[in-house]
Amino acid sequence: MNRWFVRGFILVSTAGLLPGMALAQEGSVDQAREALAKQEGDEDASQQLEEVFQAAEKNYSLQKKGSHSLNYSFDYSYTADQRLDLAITNGSVRNLDVVPSATHSFTNSFSYDYGLLDNLTVGTRIPLVVKYDTQDELNIYDFGDISFTGRWQPFAYVPGKMSTTLFGTLSTKTGVSPYEIDINEQLSTGSGYYSIGGGASLSKVLDPVVVFGSVSATYNLPAEDLQQVRGARLLEEVDPGFGLSGSAGFAYSLSYEISLSISAQLSYSDETVLTFTNGDQAVAQDQMTGFMSMSLGTRISDTTIVNTSLGIGLTEDAPDFSLGVSLPINFSGLKE
Repeated sequence: MNRWFVRGFILVSTAGLLPGMALAQEGSVDQAREALAKQEGDEDASQQLEEVFQAAEKNYSLQKKGSHSLNYSFDYSYTADQRLDLAITNGSVRNLDVVPSATHSFTNSFSYDYGLLDNLTVGTRIPLVVKYDTQDELNIYDFGDISFTGRWQPFAYVPGKMSTTLFGTLSTKTGVSPYEIDINEQLSTGSGYYSIGGGASLSKVLDPVVVFGSVSATYNLPAEDLQQVRGARLLEEVDPGFGLSGSAGFAYSLSYEISLSISAQLSYSDETVLTFTNGDQAVAQDQMTGFMSMSLGTRISDTTIVNTSLGIGLTEDAPDFSLGVSLPINFSGLKE
């Protein structure tokens, strides 16, 4: 009888435990599904942040091997300044005059990027510049300085980790040079010299934002064999020296359709030495330029984000403000 009692006790105990085990197992499955859904949601949010960031800051993004992209951007900037006209004769200053200046610049740019490798992208930028000086009533329509870039990621990108991009630039002097025109009758659209530069960019997703920053250095090649009339002298050579630049900011996704990016940039330009045919030299002082920009991204489709930007000059040598808009262009021959 004890044997039948023990068997009955075991059966009753087992029947009581099975529902509990089933409930526990079901609860574990539900928890696992919830955790998995949460991880997938986090991954989608991080990916969305990356898309927003790369659309706003093209210098931090790369193309996949064999893929390409074409982008159009329009930028407007306004610079109000005062020009100091003077002549130095035998150590004395003559014909001193302070002339107000107000320049409106409109730049239409087409940028093309191509992925040579998954971690190496090359590109070019072609600007079309329109300038108008309201004070002297001068205007010009011409090409700006065409530039070429290369961006390389030495380490494979891992979601959630710091991303490092090294870049190099070559800027030509295809624009109208300020050292080859009549400064009283014409405007320029370019720098007037070649320049080469390089630097590094860092970015990291810190949900719900992406933080980024970059540093770069530029060497400007001297412009020689010039024949520009400057007062009673003839300008022969310009040595613009070097430049340093740093920037930092963050991008934030307000929603799936709207995103915001804010950044600040600080640039240093070395002294520019002007050499004349009679052996005289003039030195333009170095400059420190600060600029803050805000970009608003609007998603108009699953793969297209249009960015509008507003920039404010923080130093005397920077433009007073700027406005811009950029968007990708898709042609049938360029679609991936």
